[in-house]
Amino acid sequence: MDHDATQTSVSRRGFVTAVTGAAATAGAGAAGAQEETEDGGSGGGGGGTEEVLVGEGGALVYGPADLTIANGTTVNFVWEGDQHNIVVDSQPDDAEWEGTPGSDSETYDTGYEYSHTFTVNGDYEYYCQPHIAAGMEASITVQDSVEPEGAGNTGPVLPESAKTLGVATVAAMLSVLSMAYFFMRYGGDYETPE
Repeated sequence: MDHDATQTSVSRRGFVTAVTGAAATAGAGAAGAQEETEDGGSGGGGGGTEEVLVGEGGALVYGPADLTIANGTTVNFVWEGDQHNIVVDSQPDDAEWEGTPGSDSETYDTGYEYSHTFTVNGDYEYYCQPHIAAGMEASITVQDSVEPEGAGNTGPVLPESAKTLGVATVAAMLSVLSMAYFFMRYGGDYETPE
């Protein structure tokens, strides 16, 4: 058998080795890229936003009544009921939260929004002046960082995109291995008759 010097021959073993190695490298590279993307978010340092519903569902309540946030978080108060306000009852010494604008008797109706960014650690207590007798009171606790809900779990939490990537990588590897098996079983190097 005479082979031309410029023609290269690929054996079954060489093909399988190359394709399997390429699939494994692609899967590992994609998983590494996914990990970088998922870890890029902000964690624990405040600066986010939270929402408190004033007159939640038309009731004489703040929802949630007790909120714990990280220092630097902005709380957006959204009115779901009429004739409510926010009067600050107590707060840390260095804090300057004044509640809703106007006097303690000025109220706001459904659709009104008011925001405040909390930058001093401690406990803040507030109430609705017209409805304090009905128990419309709430509190906010500000601390350096807040552990996300579910953070007490012992195992890692995988995002849906990572699960999808894992399934796709396994499917691709199985496909490559199936092709490799097929070529090893039925394909091959054939000698060309002279």
